[in-house]
Amino acid sequence: LPTPTPMPKKGGLFGPASTPPPAPFPKPSAFGNPQPSGSFGPSSPSFGAPPPAPAPAPAPAGGFDGHTHVFDLRVAYADTDRLGIVYYAVFLKYFEQGRTEFLRALGMRYRDIEMERRFFLPAVEARAQYLAPCRYDDHLRMRTWVSWLGPASVCFQNELQNVDEGGRLVARGFTRHAVLNEQWKASRLPPDLKQRLQSVLKPD
Repeated sequence: LPTPTPMPKKGGLFGPASTPPPAPFPKPSAFGNPQPSGSFGPSSPSFGAPPPAPAPAPAPAGGFDGHTHVFDLRVAYADTDRLGIVYYAVFLKYFEQGRTEFLRALGMRYRDIEMERRFFLPAVEARAQYLAPCRYDDHLRMRTWVSWLGPASVCFQNELQNVDEGGRLVARGFTRHAVLNEQWKASRLPPDLKQRLQSVLKPD
């Protein structure tokens, strides 16, 4: 049988005692992260000054432009479909946002209309025409106005523009709403609210 190799007299299983110990971990910085060293140190070009902040987005437009209310919004990632464009049903949500901000600018919060005034504006007809695609993070501008006002119904028109493309018209449409009381019966608009809507009526 072969003679076994004797163990080293000094040191241990991991080599002679003269082997230097491994380098210690770098000391944590003031922020609790290890200080990089070598080619990844602070003096390395890859760790230079932070990139400049992106230019701020244009200030959102809002309020009335004549008889038309203007409201700006951004396309959220969740609004897009597998093709990377805004899903067609989302445009109706944008119409609703424009309608809600239209009423708010007239001093009629939709929440107050339902919870305090106790009447409702359910949609009974909707139409949308899609003219160009919109994508994630596009800056859009919704234009909303009242095109028809009846005793117990109201029609809102909408136009959606892409500000990032020079105001290109990307969609338009309308929603028509019945006026119902809390018994879910047709009801006339309260005189004060009807007067406010008539003040900005823009018949087509």
